[in-house]
Formats: sequence, C-alpha cells, structure tokens
Amino acid sequence: MFRTALRNVLAHKARLLMTVLAVMLGVAFVSGTLVFTSTISDAFRTSSQKSFDHVDVALTPPSPDGPPGTRAKAPRLDGKTLDTVSRLPGAASVTGTVDGFTGIGDKDGKLIGSGGSRGSNYFPGKDGKDARYPLKQGTAPTGADQFALDAGTAAKGGYHVGDTVRISADGPVRQQKLTGIFTTDDGRVAAGGSLALFDTRTAQQLFGLSGGYSQIDVEAAAGTSQAALQQAIGKALPKDSATTITGKELADLEAKAIDHDMEGMKTALLAFAAVALFVGIFLIANTFTMLVAQRTKELALMRAVGASRRQVTRSVLIEAFFVGAIAGVSGLAAGIGIAAVLREVLNGFVAKFPEGPLVVSPSTAVAALGIGIVITVLAAWLPARRGAKVPPVAAMNSVHAVATTKSLLVRNILGALVAGIGTASVVVATSVYEGDDTSKIMLGGGGMLLLVGVFILTPLLSRPLIALATPVLRAFGISGLLARQNALRNPRRTATTASALMIGLTLITGMTVIAGSTQKGIDKMAVDALKADYTVSMQGNTRLPTTAEKAVRDVPGVTALTPLRVGMATIGTGSAARQPTELTGVDGARFGSLVRLDISEGSLGTLRGDRVLVDENTADRNSWRAGSRLPVTFEDGKKATLTVSGVFKGNEMLNGVFLDNRTLAPHQKDISDKQLLVKLSGGATDAHKDDLIEALGKNPAVTVADKKDVSSAIASMFTLLLNMLYGLLAMAVIVAVLGVINTLAMSVFERSQEIGMLRAIGLDRRGIKRMVRLESLVISLFGGVLGVGLGVFMGWAVGQLIGAHLPTYELVLPWARMGLFLGLAALVGVLAALWPAFRAARLNMLAAIKAE
Repeated sequence: MFRTALRNVLAHKARLLMTVLAVMLGVAFVSGTLVFTSTISDAFRTSSQKSFDHVDVALTPPSPDGPPGTRAKAPRLDGKTLDTVSRLPGAASVTGTVDGFTGIGDKDGKLIGSGGSRGSNYFPGKDGKDARYPLKQGTAPTGADQFALDAGTAAKGGYHVGDTVRISADGPVRQQKLTGIFTTDDGRVAAGGSLALFDTRTAQQLFGLSGGYSQIDVEAAAGTSQAALQQAIGKALPKDSATTITGKELADLEAKAIDHDMEGMKTALLAFAAVALFVGIFLIANTFTMLVAQRTKELALMRAVGASRRQVTRSVLIEAFFVGAIAGVSGLAAGIGIAAVLREVLNGFVAKFPEGPLVVSPSTAVAALGIGIVITVLAAWLPARRGAKVPPVAAMNSVHAVATTKSLLVRNILGALVAGIGTASVVVATSVYEGDDTSKIMLGGGGMLLLVGVFILTPLLSRPLIALATPVLRAFGISGLLARQNALRNPRRTATTASALMIGLTLITGMTVIAGSTQKGIDKMAVDALKADYTVSMQGNTRLPTTAEKAVRDVPGVTALTPLRVGMATIGTGSAARQPTELTGVDGARFGSLVRLDISEGSLGTLRGDRVLVDENTADRNSWRAGSRLPVTFEDGKKATLTVSGVFKGNEMLNGVFLDNRTLAPHQKDISDKQLLVKLSGGATDAHKDDLIEALGKNPAVTVADKKDVSSAIASMFTLLLNMLYGLLAMAVIVAVLGVINTLAMSVFERSQEIGMLRAIGLDRRGIKRMVRLESLVISLFGGVLGVGLGVFMGWAVGQLIGAHLPTYELVLPWARMGLFLGLAALVGVLAALWPAFRAARLNMLAAIKAE
C-alpha cells in the first residue's frame, strides 16, 4: 500500500501541483511571519543590548508618592550623586545622561525622524570621548550654540559639519551649529528616530534639569559583579534617593518590551496566515475528493483483491503526507523569502528596523513542516474515508457517484442552524452589549459560525444565484447553457470552489467598509467638535513653548484663542479621594466660541470661578451630575470646591474635566500648553496658515493643522493600513484562484468523454473554451457576490461596536470598491479558466469518447 500511494503521487504530478501550491502558500505565510517577527525582535534586542554594553548599574530618580499637595519634593540625580558613585572602588566609569525632546528640521523646515525625536548630552570620559557615540566626522559639541547629530538624520537632512540647523529642544526654535556627526547603536535611532547631542550643561538647561541628570549609568571595574556594584551604590547613597537596576535587568526588560511590542504584529500576521490556510483547506479537500472520485474503480479493485477499508484510507493519507511534506519544505523556503521582502517593504514605507540577519529558528522549521503535513492529512481524511466506504461492486458500476437527496437535506438543515446561530450571535452582540469584551467575543464567534454556516449552505444557494445569470448566459448560445448546467451539476464542488473566494472577499469587503466608515466618523467628529479654524500642537507629546500663545495672539485676524493646559488634582477627600485626575484649563470666556459641545446636562455658559465641564464617561464613572460639588486638592496642596455646571458627550478630541485657566494657573508651578485652538476672521486659508507658521518661528516640531489636515492625516494612516491588509489578503485570493483552476482542470478531466461527444456533434474548439470560461466566471462571481454580501454585514456589525466609542461613526458603503471587488472576482474566473479551457479544447475527440 505504501508503494501504491507513492506511485499515485508520482503519477498525478500535474493534479497535485495545485494542492502543493495551496498548502505551500499558507505555510509560507506562517513561516514568513515567524521568521519576520523573530528577525525584527532579534535585531531590536541586539541593538538594545549593545546600548547596555557599558551599563552594569543604572540609577534613575525615584517616583514621587502621594497625591498632589502631599508629595515631598522628589530627590534628583544631581552632580553630588554622580560624584559619590564615581568614587566607589567598584565603579570603573560613571556617565550622567540628560534626555528630552529635540526636533530636527530639514532644509524646508519639516521635521526629520519618524521613530521619535530625542536630544541628549555628550558625556566625555577621561579620554575626552563618549564611548556611546563614536564620532564619524567633526568634533563633540562644547558650547551652547553647538550640537552633534546622528549620521542617519544628517543624511536625511543633507547636513554636513559646519552647517547651521534649525532645531526645537523643548521650546522655541534654535539655530545650532553642527560640529559633529556620530554613529550609535540606539534602537530608536535605528528605527528611524533622530538623536541630537549637546554638551552636558546646555542639555541640562534645555531640558529643565539644571545641574541634574535623567539617569546615571555605571560601568563596573574588573572583578566586580553587577549585583555587588548595585549593593555598594545602595549603601553609599541616602535611602530612597535613587532607584537602581542592573544592566542585565535593563536588557531583560527591554527584551520583554520588544517581544510585547512585536506580539501584536505577529498575531495580526498569523491571523492572515490562518485565513490563507483556512482557504487552502477547501482547495485540499476539494482536490482529494475529486482525486478519490476519479480513482474509485481503482480503489474498488484494490478492495476486491483483498485491501481493507483501513488500508485504502491509509494509502490516500500517505499520499497526503507526501504532498504536505513537500509543501512544508517549499513553504519554509518561500517563507524566508517573504520575510526578507516584508522587512524591506516595511523599512521603506512604514518604519525603519535595525539591521540584522534573518533568524530561522528550529521551532519555525518544525512548525512549517508540521502545519503542511497536518493540514493536508486532515483535509484528505474525509475524502479518503468516504472513498474507502464505497462497496467494490457499486464503485465498479459507478452507482455511488450521485449525492443523495437525504444527504443534501441534512447538509442544508445543519447549515441553516449554524448560520442562524451565528447571525443571532452577531445581532445580539451589536444590540445588547456596548463594545465590551463579551460583545467582541460574541461578534467574533458569531462571525465564524456565520461563515461556516454559509459555506455549508452554498450548494443550496448556488442554484438560485447562478440561475440569475441564465439570461446573460443565453446570449452565448449553447456554450452559455452548457456552462450553467456544468456549474449546477455538482453543487458541492461548485460551492467548495466558490467558498475559497468568498472568504477572502468577505474579509476584504468588511475591512473596507469599517475603514471608510471610521474615516467618515472621524471627519465628522473633527467638524462637529471644533469651531476653531486651526489647532496648534507639538510633536512627540511634548508641551508648546510658553511663548507660543502670545505669538499666535499677535497674528493679524485672530478673533478667538484658547490654550489647553494640563494640571493635576485629587478629587474627593479621605478614603473617597480618587487617583490624581487630569484637569484641562481653557480660556473660559472664549472656549464656547471655539468648540461645539453636545451638552446632555446643565449648560456650557461661561466657564469661570469654580465651574467645570465634564464629559459623560467621566461623569458616569464617578457618579457626577450637573450641580455636583467636587472637593479638590490642587498640585500645590491648596483645597477648593468645584461645581459641575455641565455634562457633555465627549470624543477623542475633547474629553475630561475643563475649567477656567484663571482658576487652575495659581496652583501650577510649571505652566505649559498641550494645544492651542485658534479662530481667524475669514476662516482657514493658506495665507492664515502661513502667518501662524511664521509667527511660531517656523518651528519644525510645531504642527499647525486645520480640520482638513486632521482628516488627511487620519486618512493616510487608514489608506496605508488598508493597502497592507489588501497585500496580506492577496494570499488568500491567490489560493482561491488555484482552487478554481484545480476544480476546472479536474472537471475537464472528469468530463473528457462528454467533451469528446460535444466535439463530435459539432461544438468547435472555440465553443469548448467559451463553455469552460463561462463556467469559471459564473462560479467566481457566485463566490464574489456571497463574499461582498457577507463583508458588508460583518462591516456593519463591527461598526456597531466602534460606534459605542466613536459616536460620530457612520456606515459608509463603498459602492465603487465593491464593484471593483466583483470585477476582481470576474477576473479571477477568467484567468483561472485559461489553462483548463485550453486543455479541454485540445482534447482528441476520439480518444476522449473512448475515455472512462
């Protein structure tokens, strides 16, 4: 039986090639995902570990404890701490680090650095060099107007040593002379970020740490362990004056953080790989069903000469094992190529990854082989079992071939039940729950059940849907009518072939509906929430310079302006005191003219004195209502009582607790704005935008955005995400194409005698080709219609959950794209039919008539 199985594999090379390709694509996607994520994780891990090569113990300031007003002044890492540590016998070298946001402008004033913009200090050792940042050109910065820049950013900006560069370091624009260009192993720089270095005193002044450090790194002397050095530092410093962590612990934490960051990407990519495999299962099962059906007489003869059912089943499974093994090996090789291509594509369009070799772990190789073999054997098991159960006499007389009415009835009842349960679960998830975890689980499970139910029902659905194409097919004469009959002759085979395409188009259509509807909701939110013409903010989640408000206020045409300032306070007293709450200070007299709030309780009025506005979620979470009085302890420890004057429906742009700046500012030590809202006479124009940019000193780190800019930025993110998803789902569509080709090719083989007869009674080769093409077109469009319909339904359902968090969400049906998807399905049918149609037309009619 083993030799028989091996002979069958070698005897049906062309037929099994499609199956190998289908499994290979799914395996390639899985192994490619594993190789890609392992490669990127290893590159980031290696890069981060290099940055800890000279760090055996790191000191950071301890986090202040207690609510606002009760916290002791947090100890700082000052020069005295650095001197104390540097005198320890076990410390070979000590480096004080100062960090902060620093934006680098290119020669057009645009910000350079997609992976974050940072500034730090050049801390020379005894040899006058900083080992962390080897200088490639020039010299280290030594004055307040000098700085050094990483080589990647310098290349992007076209800068050379001696150039004057516009930078923004936690404040207004500065003109700095570039004295040096350096290289670094910093992972954030490798990921596309920028790094500027200043001398230590300048960095401390720029980042508000005069005389202090963000972190102190200590390298151990020879013979001193990290643990011993950490213990010695703990003894030398006052209690609770600093937090210490060893270099190994830092590297481990960094590695865990990298793995955690990569987990989301790995899960998403593996989900698409699962889709490709899921679609591939249909193709594999279909292939083996047809192979077993075509070899029924052969299997019956084996039974007649003494082979048992188990042996026949085993022979088919052995064939599947060989196919799966070949697909697993080739899929692993293809996956390594996919990983390499994916890294280069994402490097060019999404993010910059550190350099490193492709990592192919033994577990990845085992997974590729295991998936290829297991998926193929499982998909072949049912056809093998079904073929082995056919009695030898019945098989030799071909009385087994037609599916019974009873079996189709059972299938339709089962499919209706599964699809009904899935639909009910989806509807309940969208109507009863409001976007919580339970509703997400119900929606996901219901969606899977609905897909499976529709797949089971596709033989039933194929008849009425394909019948709709009858008037069109009649226009092609006898070829069209024969194509219709062929598509309906074996509804199970037609359904299995169409289902592969259906699943891919369901996902593509669903995500297109979700993305377009979410974009529409965000556009509407920007329009509905703001009356202001422009928002002004800083990159990198940093605060605007204190001079920004005055500069904007002096721009001609400004009619209303409010800064949005952040403060912290504890609301409540005693045991009822809540965690520190963020407060947003605004110009109470102008706020109402710059925003459009949907007030559900109370009124907006004029914010002044003790009046505050609260969004609905915050109010519900804390059981506040209009008129509620809130005991508050501000940052400076002073207490007050605030009154909720209004509750509004919040959104991503406006939420939290709002009060007048004149109430908040007296309690703040450091006043800074996170955003400015600006209204000008004449509205948003290019001239007004240019005036604002000019007034802000053409700061590369400052963003001046109107509503259109906000929408465009969001739209570009959705477009990039959608294009990536389309590329990933193309794998499933390719598998579906292979399925259609495979089905048609085997169908042509099955119908060789019939095709010979058609040729004999006058149907020419062109008519045969047209018949096969039209059959493929009908099957593909059937799958396309089901996929687009299910995709719209699932897009609507997911949108209901999104609407719970985005009130302005609005369902948008992308008619043009749905038409394009149906056109894609038709194209799939046309392309898939090329080879089978050619093969059918080339059959020798006499040889075909004699074929069994």
